[in-house]
Amino acid sequence: MLLVVLIFLVVLIAVWFWVTQPMPSRATPSSQRTVDPSRLEAHVRKLSTEMGPRDERHPENLDQVAAYIKNEFSQTGAFVSEQVYRVQGNSYRNVIAHLGPETEERIIVGAHYDTCGPLPGADDNASGVAGLLELARLLKPQELKVRVELVAFSTEEPPYFGTTGMGSYVHAESLRQQNVRVRAMFSLEMIGYFSDAPNSQHFPVGFLNAFYPSTGNYIAVVGRLSDGLLVRRTKAAMRNAAPLPVYSINAPEFVTGVDFSDQRNYWHAGYNAVMITDSAFYRNLNYHTEQDTAEKLDYKRMALVVEGVYATVSELARF
Repeated sequence: MLLVVLIFLVVLIAVWFWVTQPMPSRATPSSQRTVDPSRLEAHVRKLSTEMGPRDERHPENLDQVAAYIKNEFSQTGAFVSEQVYRVQGNSYRNVIAHLGPETEERIIVGAHYDTCGPLPGADDNASGVAGLLELARLLKPQELKVRVELVAFSTEEPPYFGTTGMGSYVHAESLRQQNVRVRAMFSLEMIGYFSDAPNSQHFPVGFLNAFYPSTGNYIAVVGRLSDGLLVRRTKAAMRNAAPLPVYSINAPEFVTGVDFSDQRNYWHAGYNAVMITDSAFYRNLNYHTEQDTAEKLDYKRMALVVEGVYATVSELARF
């Protein structure tokens, strides 16, 4: 009986370790404050207040958003391309900034710029797009050893979510068909909402309360069980880069929310990918409502998220 209990405890500890990827905290993160929160806020306000509606029923507006993103990418000096595709008679486009040398292997960072219906979509997902634009500015001067693609996706939201009509499906499938090797893919999905209020963080499964804080003042790195090593490396790099709490979870795709963004299509194409998120509706109750507006986001902490992603991509692209 004692042996059975010991085996159960060992298995439980192993599962806990792989799911949560625990690691010691870094007392003095190395961030040099390279990201200006005001730049992030300007992008979010532009997208959420001036360029809507950004849903699939307004492809002409989505084209204007794509042009804005293309212009911002181009101002960094990056080579920029568009990937045009058609869904149910309408044309949409992914906008791609190509950084670093032409290599057989790539690192992908993506964020969708459309919204679910005619909503402001400040956190979902103007925040991720703003982070993507800032990453282009940070990465362009760096001596990268591997090609980095920053991709702004269209049509992530319903009615195309989970279908071949997603912009990220189009991009991931094009890589798969060309036999392109992807070192890692990072999906920036809602990175701007934080709360210091007690019990502001909720979870898909009740027992996770025992593993994670109930105050929503951190960023999360989310991957499948098989993405454990990439999640751990991402989490460590982000923690070392900026003084923002970073937690992670490795869980099966059937856990609600784990595959609720563009990383799902890279998983299905056979690539390792993670989502970086403020946890969406598990924290931000303005999700998919008219209340998801720019003034509700925390741009200082959002800047720390971007610094962490920048540090992660830079580390992965240096060899």
